[in-house]
Amino acid sequence: MKIYTKTGDKGQTALYGGTRVSKASARVDSYGNIDELNSFIGIAKSHIQDDEVLKQLKKIQFDLFTVGSEAATPVDKLMLANGKSRLPLIISDTEIEELENWMDDFDEKLEPLQFFILPGGGKAATFLHAARTICRRAERSLVFLNESEEVRPELIKYLNRLSDYLFVLARYISKINNEPEEYWNPNER
Repeated sequence: MKIYTKTGDKGQTALYGGTRVSKASARVDSYGNIDELNSFIGIAKSHIQDDEVLKQLKKIQFDLFTVGSEAATPVDKLMLANGKSRLPLIISDTEIEELENWMDDFDEKLEPLQFFILPGGGKAATFLHAARTICRRAERSLVFLNESEEVRPELIKYLNRLSDYLFVLARYISKINNEPEEYWNPNER
């Protein structure tokens, strides 16, 4: 199988289920943002040595493929004619709760926040902060898509929780790497 198909040369692409749309559509934008997020998490992973964190991030990358596959599938194509789901996996409250549990574990090891944190730190923390902002964009793009086409609320909720997880993880990675956090304190301008 060749990687290039030439079917997208005129600015169209096929969604999961066969429908062809513009590459500038809200749906394509949403799963493109999810793909970019997944790549940035991969960059962050390349700078992390903690095995438990790496295990979590690998699971998140897997889940992001699940989110992306559903984002690439119009709601009317989610079910096959025989009544079975077109997609082998979907995001559920289980994955959302998993993120919450991981965050709670990290939070127990961190100092309480008193000010906003400036994105930065070492390479891993910096890439995690960048991934967090991309995650917020991916979430906004799904919300935008949902204004014209139905999106299961679990997808938006997952990305919302994931951006929080990436923030907490960036703080945790900074702590275990002895990298100081820089604060936005309006009183110290």
